[in-house]
Amino acid sequence: MAAPELAAFGTQRLEGKVAYLATRRPDGGPRVHPVTPHTARGYLFVYMEPTSPKAHDLRRDSRYALHCSVEDTSGGEGEFSLLGQARVIDDPTVRAALFEAAKAAGYHPQDRYVVFELGIESASSTIYERGEPVRRRWKAER
Repeated sequence: MAAPELAAFGTQRLEGKVAYLATRRPDGGPRVHPVTPHTARGYLFVYMEPTSPKAHDLRRDSRYALHCSVEDTSGGEGEFSLLGQARVIDDPTVRAALFEAAKAAGYHPQDRYVVFELGIESASSTIYERGEPVRRRWKAER
């Protein structure tokens, strides 16, 4: 992402925390899943059971939306969201490196898990200063 301050804020709001991943069900309707995104080696990634509905959804339609958790009704530490497309990471060397990074952070990925890189097409944040929203946006050039 070419907006370093927004990327740093997003990393702070997402890394190792529960966030909400939106995917599309087979009928086109929305589905929301709690996930724990990770960053390592230039990747934003999530991993999950291969039988997970979110894995099936992303394999069928790679589009996703991701939103951080918010601590309270006042916006907590701020909101951060992404839109993009997910891609399965099959390369064993890359998978191993990403799993090692997750393990170093105290997580327990299993070899059977499917790993998705979350490609970023747009990012946005909202923080609240004296009760007023301050919004920032970034969109990839096409």
